[in-house]
Amino acid sequence: MRSRTLARDLAIDLGTANTLVYTRGQGIVLNEPTVIALNTQTQDVLAMGHEAWQMIGRTPGYIQAVRPLRKGAITDFDITQRMIRLLLKRSGVNRFNRPRVLICVPSAITEVERRAVEEAARRAGAAGAYLIEQPMAAAIGAGLPIHEPLGNMVVDIGGGTTETAVISLGGVVALQAIRVGSFDIDASIQTYVRREYGIAIGERTAEEIKVAIGSAFPTEAEVKAEVRGRDLMSGLPKNVILSPEEVRFAIEEQVGAIVDSVVQCLGQAPPELAQDLIVQGIHLVGGGGMLSGLDRRLSEETAIPVHLVDAPLECVVLGAGKCIEAFESLKLMFMGAER
Repeated sequence: MRSRTLARDLAIDLGTANTLVYTRGQGIVLNEPTVIALNTQTQDVLAMGHEAWQMIGRTPGYIQAVRPLRKGAITDFDITQRMIRLLLKRSGVNRFNRPRVLICVPSAITEVERRAVEEAARRAGAAGAYLIEQPMAAAIGAGLPIHEPLGNMVVDIGGGTTETAVISLGGVVALQAIRVGSFDIDASIQTYVRREYGIAIGERTAEEIKVAIGSAFPTEAEVKAEVRGRDLMSGLPKNVILSPEEVRFAIEEQVGAIVDSVVQCLGQAPPELAQDLIVQGIHLVGGGGMLSGLDRRLSEETAIPVHLVDAPLECVVLGAGKCIEAFESLKLMFMGAER
């Protein structure tokens, strides 16, 4: 019993792009990119998070900066396990102090992936591993009245997935999940610049372009951006000027897919709950939700007000954090829990 009080329960939002850790009684203690740098010759972990992210596209042959999750799915079980172990170690977990760990996962996760995540957490030192669906955690984090007989809609746009859920009476009533997210938007910018200008740019540069001038809907006072890359013909560095219209054109396929998935989810919702949404609106969470003009685009196409929540990046882990602060009363929210 003594160790139970010493061990601080943790909530982990293991995202394709970023990983956040919430410690019971302390709040968010870690927020870093989901990247790990490995020495491929010795298989040693050299760096994690911000330090490893700085290495993307800049490492010698034997050092590899990898993202253990792609499209919201675990692509490498061993690396994911090592990453969870590092996260627990950084959060003060040791063999004398084994906390319960609640991990946020995409609702589209398969049974095999689900078991893999639970197993990875236990092997990394957790006393118990629990899972919660990201849209549910996001709704709790956004402070929505999920336990009431009222339709609440959350659109969670992460690095690798977009999940739209209608939640009522503490459960998911309608769900639409697609494996399209921020990384796909970045990749389409890379492809466009390569195709139109014959210039290769890295994923970090593509992300910077998206943040600087990317949008899903025309905005006022738009400015162009200078982009530096490598000329594919000469191999030399070269600059080009990109306009916001070009970036909108480049990412239209991905933005369109996100909008379509939201419309499809609305189509699945019972009519009574769909009426509630006209008043309640749609809540946009996740890093991808911060794309300029996306709220207006969704609002135009659904005829429903769209609100970007106060802390889109932290919303999911804050919701999971509320669950571990009130573990017994909210554990019915967890995946696989007996209702």
